[in-house]
Amino acid sequence: MALELRQFLKLDQQLIMTPQLQLAIKLLQLNRLELIDTIRLELEENPTLEEVQDVVEKDHHEEKPEVESETGLTKEVEVEEKIRDDIDWENYMNEYNSPGRSSFEFEKKDALSFDNFVATKESLQEHLIWQLRMLFPTQEEEKIGRLIIGNINSDGYLQLIVDDIVEMCGSSPKKVKEFLSKIQTFDPVGVCARGLQECLLIQAKYFGLDDTIITSIINNHLTHLENKNYKAIARALKIHIDDVISSVKIIKSLEPRPGREFSDTTPQYINPDIFVYKLDDEYLIVLNDDGMPKLCLNSFYKSSLKIKGTFSGKDRDYLEEKMRSASWLIRSIQQRQKTIFKVVESILGFQKDFFDKGVEHLKPMVLRDVAQDIQMHESTISRVTTNKYVYTSQGIFELKFFFNSSINCLDGRVIASASVQEKIKQIIKGEDPQHPFSDDQIANILSESNINIARRTVAKYREVMKVLPSNKRKEY
Repeated sequence: MALELRQFLKLDQQLIMTPQLQLAIKLLQLNRLELIDTIRLELEENPTLEEVQDVVEKDHHEEKPEVESETGLTKEVEVEEKIRDDIDWENYMNEYNSPGRSSFEFEKKDALSFDNFVATKESLQEHLIWQLRMLFPTQEEEKIGRLIIGNINSDGYLQLIVDDIVEMCGSSPKKVKEFLSKIQTFDPVGVCARGLQECLLIQAKYFGLDDTIITSIINNHLTHLENKNYKAIARALKIHIDDVISSVKIIKSLEPRPGREFSDTTPQYINPDIFVYKLDDEYLIVLNDDGMPKLCLNSFYKSSLKIKGTFSGKDRDYLEEKMRSASWLIRSIQQRQKTIFKVVESILGFQKDFFDKGVEHLKPMVLRDVAQDIQMHESTISRVTTNKYVYTSQGIFELKFFFNSSINCLDGRVIASASVQEKIKQIIKGEDPQHPFSDDQIANILSESNINIARRTVAKYREVMKVLPSNKRKEY
């Protein structure tokens, strides 16, 4: 079979994403903070785009200067030489002629503001290095100590074994073990342990609990302790179960992560993209525009491009391209805000009972419901509701929260899965701590409320909510 090249015409329809559409899709899936960063970057790169500055209106009591007189000439400014009578000159002279140090306005402006300084938190490694220096170690000991401290994770546990430390520093195993034991006495108590068991034993030794029931439980019965199988511990140690419970309370008071107090992770606060307020019997939707730059086209470049011959060919092409890019950005941001408003308005219409009464009254809803309501594609709704949060009277929720699967009730109704999870949470919250409900019992309680749900589904929802099983929730 011979191969040959041929030319032929073909007419075909294809969906091509224009630059405008790509920009609109990109902005639609950004949250508020990401959108502000994108706008700031575009303001730096695009000379034809500028931020509208809010002009503060002058006080209407302020007299406006007369620019032109009746003759069309500028009015001469007259200086008022008369001393005003409404000033207390005696008080003024007494204040500024006092022998003490005078305070002037420019001194206040030049003074340093302590609000601009941020205190840095001491790290765990810095805290341990400080204690290491207090020992006045030899050069070899300091090398071992810095190697150990440098390999401690954020929880305060040592991530190396003794053999690795010996190989890296060249000291003897005996010397490394001795100095490791010395560092394990540092603050916080339990630091430099190689596991949970050693961490708890170090703390028990520090509090003078060596050779007690507590150390026996830590050494031999951590698995039973995790499963709250106190009877097995009592049988193994041949003691009364009350003594086991008392020892367990002390073990629970120990710190399993000694480095926790030196954690440098800052809390991430959610800044809602939309606010939903209730005014009387109606709801008001407000988009969060706080810190959002207001954009406009540069008037100089806009008027200059209308005049022929102002710019050369390449300069003109560059400015026209930047002008189009700026126009697309402004239009895309406006379209994004309108789309988000429509989506939230549609969600409010479907989930009005939730906004009025709470999570238990959340209705099952999918993306298709909102898409059909506002005549948009499901992918657009998905982009709008991703990583965006709404403030309501019930709390702050991600927009994805309102879309959940449905569960059939025994009376033919359907209920949202989030509402079922909330009911499970309330059931567990009201249970007897000494006799917690099993998953089967929770399923039976839900069936009394006409909610048809299996035991394995209860277990799945419980794991999603990070609730322990009944045997680990039991308290003695």
